[in-house]
Amino acid sequence: MSATLIGIIGILILLAVLFFLGMPVGFAMGIVGFCGFWYVVSFKAAINVVGADIWATFSKYGLTVIPLFIFLGYLAFNSGIAERLYNAAYKWFGHWRGGLAIATIGADELFAAICGSNTATAATMGTVALPQMTKYKYDTRLSSGTVVTGGTLGTVMPPSVVLIVIGLQTEQSIIKLFLAGILPAILLGILFVITIFVLCRIKPEYGPAGPKTSFKEKLISLVGVIEAIAIFVLVIGGLYAGLFTPTEAGAVGVFFTLLVTVGAGRLSWKGFFDSIRDSLKISCMVFFLVTGAIIFGRFLAVTRLPFIIAEVASSLPVSPYVVLALILIIYLIGGCFIDSLGFLVLTIPIFFPLGIALGFDPIWYAIILTMVTTMGAITPPVGVNIYVVKALAPEIELSTIFKSVSFFLLACIVCIILLIIFPDIVLLIPNMAK
Repeated sequence: MSATLIGIIGILILLAVLFFLGMPVGFAMGIVGFCGFWYVVSFKAAINVVGADIWATFSKYGLTVIPLFIFLGYLAFNSGIAERLYNAAYKWFGHWRGGLAIATIGADELFAAICGSNTATAATMGTVALPQMTKYKYDTRLSSGTVVTGGTLGTVMPPSVVLIVIGLQTEQSIIKLFLAGILPAILLGILFVITIFVLCRIKPEYGPAGPKTSFKEKLISLVGVIEAIAIFVLVIGGLYAGLFTPTEAGAVGVFFTLLVTVGAGRLSWKGFFDSIRDSLKISCMVFFLVTGAIIFGRFLAVTRLPFIIAEVASSLPVSPYVVLALILIIYLIGGCFIDSLGFLVLTIPIFFPLGIALGFDPIWYAIILTMVTTMGAITPPVGVNIYVVKALAPEIELSTIFKSVSFFLLACIVCIILLIIFPDIVLLIPNMAK
């Protein structure tokens, strides 16, 4: 049996284990990768790969960037920064038709700039925004859909945990990935706002206008935005200027957030310890994914399956963008049945070499894969953000939330198409930073 065929069998076994046994993605990748490497090479080589490669990865100081940025996001969550962001956006846009939903997207955009997690962004904004939209009699299809999809901005906008994982897995510059994610995240947020605006024009009852506020109230509300903008400028601006490495930027962001929130008496001891607990849980989950990806990636490498796929695809008499479209469809379908981050980590060893072989810029390609991963977080039946909102608002039927997502999926697809047609949207800021 050829090594390539063994690689294909390994992928099929992995998918079967994930689907039928419900094993976490990281564990499944690690087990299948270890057994596959053992079969192709030897047991001793498999043991050495597990020991040497995992140690080589996790002994790197730079890996601390993951828990640092996750901790930064939870500190912002537990200190009430999100509430102040939403209040500011509400004061400015709440009096428009659909204004509360637009305010939610605006607050999502700003909170994502210091959080980096789609689930944390959705949970935070759901807690703040859903009661307000219910109070002003918003249709649950608009309110739940806005919170579910607005959370995806945390996947694209730096400091995104997904971008960090892609950078570690593909050995791309995390700084460049962060800078490349800024404009696509802003574009996606604008498309969400346009979606809400159009929906409320067609169906005014979906989002009734809220009360008007004075210009003085609007100006006062901006005070609540200052700390979030200051954290973002300090972290991302420091990376852009070359003052910090990603790890140092995460540490500086955490220190500054603690300084601001503790100094102002906005972070309680409970909030602090909850931030540590939740950061440890999410960081461990990500580290297990990375561990499984390392082992499974080594197995695929010895089977040469990714390289063969890349060679075959690059020699096909079709445009590289046709192959790209097929890759994105696979990600979209896979994200419906497997956790989106887990599916991304699982497929990077196969599809990233393929994208490079097709001649795509690695930074641009990584952002495109990140964008389609955001859709996996909101597509039924496994979209994690859907269940976050369901937990926050149990009175809303799950079927209603599923339907609400469809309004915004078109905006995600349009955003990806625009990034493919105009790659400079992605590459402009990273190229300026050279």
